[in-house]
Amino acid sequence: MSTTSLPASDRIPALREALLSAAFTADGLLDRLGASAYAALARSETVPALRATRGESPLDTLVRLFLLQRSVPYEQARAALPVEECVEDGWLRRDGDEVRATVDVRPYGGPEGEDWFIVSDLGCAVGGAGGIGSHEEGVVLGVGGASTTLAGITVREPVSSALDVGTGSGIQALHASQHATRVTATDLNPRALAFTRLTLALSGAAPADLREGSLFEPVSGETFDLIVSNPPFVISPGARLTYRDGGMGGDDLCRTLVQQAGDRLNEGGYAQFLANWQHVEGEEWQDRLRTWVPSGCDAWIVQREVQDITQYAELWLRDSGDHRSDPAEYTARYEAWLDEFEALGTKAVGFGWITLRKTGAAEPSIVIEEWPHPVEQPLGPAVEAHFARQDYLRHQDDAALLAARFTLAAEVVQEQVGLPGAEDPEHVVLRQHRGMRRATKVDAVGAGFAGVCDGSLPAGRILDAIAQLMSEDPVLLRDRTPQAIRLLVEEGFLEPVGEGA
Repeated sequence: MSTTSLPASDRIPALREALLSAAFTADGLLDRLGASAYAALARSETVPALRATRGESPLDTLVRLFLLQRSVPYEQARAALPVEECVEDGWLRRDGDEVRATVDVRPYGGPEGEDWFIVSDLGCAVGGAGGIGSHEEGVVLGVGGASTTLAGITVREPVSSALDVGTGSGIQALHASQHATRVTATDLNPRALAFTRLTLALSGAAPADLREGSLFEPVSGETFDLIVSNPPFVISPGARLTYRDGGMGGDDLCRTLVQQAGDRLNEGGYAQFLANWQHVEGEEWQDRLRTWVPSGCDAWIVQREVQDITQYAELWLRDSGDHRSDPAEYTARYEAWLDEFEALGTKAVGFGWITLRKTGAAEPSIVIEEWPHPVEQPLGPAVEAHFARQDYLRHQDDAALLAARFTLAAEVVQEQVGLPGAEDPEHVVLRQHRGMRRATKVDAVGAGFAGVCDGSLPAGRILDAIAQLMSEDPVLLRDRTPQAIRLLVEEGFLEPVGEGA
């Protein structure tokens, strides 16, 4: 466990004001560094940013201190910060005529343009000066791709209570503070709770209720309207690093987190996680995940990526810096990963999103799918709409669907695919340009049906007209089409209107 002391929080408002005055913000960084150097930082490449900040402006100084983690002259720092107080409170460390940052402070733009700051251990922000690399046990990472992904898919309706499990540096708690009356954040690592306190304070957000402990232990007996977690989901041979290894075998940590979430949700509440899961010989991965879903909850599980066991091991060996260790030690650790997977019968590892919604429905909706294609963030509204459609469809039999009226969702376009000059297309594709950006192939009936859905006519009447135009039996067409309508509604291509929608 790291024993490095953390900065005091008593005078954070003055520090925040200095950072804002210098335009040390997400927008200010982009303007100062330029798109190329700014993008290079995300790849842990610092040379372009160093070249762009060779001046002595307050913003140059702050970039070098907190993002590039370089020493700067004491007097130069004085022009950018209340430097005496920052040294006294522990944000900076003085070494002769120079000062260095003791923590990583990274500007982060909120969803409504808020100027936020994520505080983490030095070199532990993804895209930070040193990358994640090899660190001692107990360090706290900054914001990375997984963090922003979870923030983007989270439903952001106003709620009374929100819980961030495994808060880390506090980014999920920070987002939740904007729409939750009460935010509770937990972590097994007390250092993470201290960083979350700094992140919230430096971002000007309300403080959270911070509790130490594993998973749901610190909130035993309590329930929440929203639960979020980017847990230490890495499947590894031993819990070497708290930030990634949960200390349970295989994917047991993610399974336990998901299964226990149902009892911690209020009716109508959401629980949203990032997770890894094993692909095991002789078992369908969808069946494995279906057993994770707690009773009384609808679920939407999206597998975004699958890696074979060698790719997976190499990814996390690089993440921890083991590839820069002694070759014999690297080989031994690589072998240990493969031994672990062999013992578990694991052939690959999946990564994705898990969303639960507490409904208490007798027949819950459990949708498990693979979608590795690009999506449009933020997806929170699309997640909420997905569950609203499940609520609608569970109460609609075929007759009700034929009596209902629908509109084509916004941003859906029709593409015709076929040989140039052909009289008729080979097939027609409906494509979304928002949210999940799905595409689905439809036949001539489906294309015609979707094209005239403007909410004015019941589905059955539209099908009767199509049957007449295509010289088909209207009864047979009514019999075979409801399932296609149900799928188009479920995937968000059609939206029900009117009573019951």
